[in-house]
Amino acid sequence: MKKILWSLTLFGVVLILPVNGVMEFDKMERSPNFNGTNVYQTKNDVYSKAKPTLVELTFVKNPVERSALCLDGSPSGYHFHPGSGSGAKNWIIQFEGGGWCGTIESCVNMTKTRHGSSKYMQKQIAFTGILSDKAAENPDFYNWNRVKVRSCDGGSFMGDNENKDAKLQFRGSRIWVAVMIDLMENNGLRDAKQALLSGCSAGGLAAILYCDKFKWYYPNSTVKCLSDAGLFLDAADVSGDRPLRNLYTDLIELQSITTQLSNDCLRRLNPTSCFFPQNLINQIKTPLFILNAAYDSWQIQESLTPKSADPSGSWSDCRLNIAKCKASQMKFLQGFRTRMVNLISGFINPRKNGVFINSCFTHCQTENHDTWYSKNSPAVKNKRIAVAVGDWFFERRGAKLIDCAYPCDKTCRNEVA
Repeated sequence: MKKILWSLTLFGVVLILPVNGVMEFDKMERSPNFNGTNVYQTKNDVYSKAKPTLVELTFVKNPVERSALCLDGSPSGYHFHPGSGSGAKNWIIQFEGGGWCGTIESCVNMTKTRHGSSKYMQKQIAFTGILSDKAAENPDFYNWNRVKVRSCDGGSFMGDNENKDAKLQFRGSRIWVAVMIDLMENNGLRDAKQALLSGCSAGGLAAILYCDKFKWYYPNSTVKCLSDAGLFLDAADVSGDRPLRNLYTDLIELQSITTQLSNDCLRRLNPTSCFFPQNLINQIKTPLFILNAAYDSWQIQESLTPKSADPSGSWSDCRLNIAKCKASQMKFLQGFRTRMVNLISGFINPRKNGVFINSCFTHCQTENHDTWYSKNSPAVKNKRIAVAVGDWFFERRGAKLIDCAYPCDKTCRNEVA
């Protein structure tokens, strides 16, 4: 165990595993097997009427001594719901999203929110979507051990630094290590048989950054990774600037992230480039599933059409509702989609990888029942997200799905501000 704990200070990991069960309804139809168990659905929907399970916040043990602290110095935490039956030794570990802060001012502002301080975190959160414990909502993973690691570091769990003058802690990597050790020592993570490392948004990026490092601890277990809305592109905005590149450059310096990045990538590229998934995914050895909207609403609003790049406000309607985009604006957004598809063209070739790129205007699709596994969830080639992820993880059938361009997909749950 001493060797494991020492190693965890150098590497990070996230796990997720499969689930099975039978649902009871008045009128049943047999649907495809999930992880070896027959699952049933009603003609109207695959959804439990039960309220979502609320899961308590757990603070990491001895946070000050281990420097496992949020930006403001408060203790970091996670939510854990135990598995059962066939899923008792299977794990899903989900990195919460929460954005980044690359300047002292923005990090101080973040300390006034739940993404910078546990003082503002909900003490209970609902586990839905891929974290649901109901077979009708999450047929492959419902009885696994499920963990949501709270984001309060502003750096995709990668930083290890502090600014004493501003009273800021940049301890994302130590938060991850502390959570892993606590789960190993107290909840059985050490004995995981199957695991899926997952995350949404900035947490989806973390799942990519930590993917191979996590697999290293479980050489004889089935370990795979899932990035939801984590495929952030190094793209120019409507004014020609690159706000996300600028943010990552500042973030990496402020939080001392370079030493946490892939050495293979750093031999080829600069640290900022090695924070972009497009320069990492083809080198990841662990099976990886990329789930992303081709018209990712966050990237469109914050990276492609930020208000700073649009002083006239000509993009104000389009950036909030893709249905209101003019022809010239759609041409620009179609170019973004084309670049995303081209960038993953090599990634999709290895059999071990999976892809689900739909033509929706949204951001994060695994944590919500409506987008994860409802009758009307987004689908590509008639395959819903949860089914595609399960098919990939359990190798039931292929899962390399890329949608046609907007507006062809009528299954989207598009965000409208």
